[in-house]
Amino acid sequence: MQHLKTAITLATLALSATTALAAAPAGAMQGISKDEILLGSIQDLSGPIAGFGKQARLGMLLAVDEINEQGGINGRKLKIIVEDSAYDPKKAVLAAQKLVNQDKIFMMVGHIGTAQNMAAMPVQFEKNVINFFPITAAREMYEPFHKLKYSYAATYFDQMRNAVPKLVKEKSVKKVCTMYQDDDFGLEVLKGGEAGLKTLNMEFAEKTSYKRGATDFSSQVSKMQASGCDMVVLGTIIRETIGAIGTARKLGFNPVFLGSSASYTDLIHKLGGKAMDGLYATMTVQNPYQDEASQPIRFWASKYKTKFNEDPTVFSVYGYTIITSFATAAGRAGKNLNTDSFIKVMDSLTIEPDFFGGAVQSFSATKRLGSDASRLSQITDGKWKTVSDYFGSTAAAPAPVVAPAKK
Repeated sequence: MQHLKTAITLATLALSATTALAAAPAGAMQGISKDEILLGSIQDLSGPIAGFGKQARLGMLLAVDEINEQGGINGRKLKIIVEDSAYDPKKAVLAAQKLVNQDKIFMMVGHIGTAQNMAAMPVQFEKNVINFFPITAAREMYEPFHKLKYSYAATYFDQMRNAVPKLVKEKSVKKVCTMYQDDDFGLEVLKGGEAGLKTLNMEFAEKTSYKRGATDFSSQVSKMQASGCDMVVLGTIIRETIGAIGTARKLGFNPVFLGSSASYTDLIHKLGGKAMDGLYATMTVQNPYQDEASQPIRFWASKYKTKFNEDPTVFSVYGYTIITSFATAAGRAGKNLNTDSFIKVMDSLTIEPDFFGGAVQSFSATKRLGSDASRLSQITDGKWKTVSDYFGSTAAAPAPVVAPAKK
């Protein structure tokens, strides 16, 4: 009798499984239905860079709304679910598991943070989910090669490798020092600077580091001042950039200061005040000030402010352009959008600059970084102003200013 019950149970299970398979449409793709594309993103919404995470999220939401207002992508509306990692790699793994296995997203877009992406990518790749344009300038976002990795941000290494010799020549600098954060980020800035100086047969005259979370930089600054450096390369983020430059000004030490895109934020001049004037930083898109000379940027900034009741920042732009770039590729993949068709489009895709003036992005079957180009901006009268064209092996002449196409 027990054997009969077991046989009936197994037969019932087999029939249920067959029915379920029959119900699923042929070629069904996770995260894509007849009328919707589901994306996922992981941001820091409650941790140390929650300000950046919130801004990136709002930029994404604005782009999603605009695309949906214009009919979506080949008739499908975009939907995005954003999870909080609190900038903790362990929480990023949990967030990725939820998005990939429970929500069943089609793609991960604009995930913020290097360690967080490194922790989450294996979860995604196991389910064939692409990691699209993470918000980090780390080389691991496209190296080693993986078909599911796509990165758009010129790395800290490339930024410094190109910017340091350029500024040394322009300013006739004789001695270069560096102060950097003692972690992977700071080391990338250091290595890029060293590679750039090597092209001029130069080396750093003084190298000094600090532990993450440090607030007193007087010993590091004094050491660089004693070395007689007339340029300082900063592997710093926000508080450390302000602290180092503020300390230097008090000591009467006024070299050329150069930071990476990690210090390219309006918080530097808002929090650091007049002392920050003169700081250079590498950047890839410009901060969207509401009184910007470019009318399209002013219009966009005003629209953002009206919708969210706060000023947009460069992280708002990152979020926005990541979604519009996804829409460009997904649109070209056509009605039969899936991971393979998306990759096929990306294998020969060139994304022209939008009105934010980013560098041209180009991808191939073997090239997963859109551009290694960056340019210089400088704080003048309490505001970032672009002061150079793009430099780097993928730099190209700026394209005409146009709004991003959304289909």
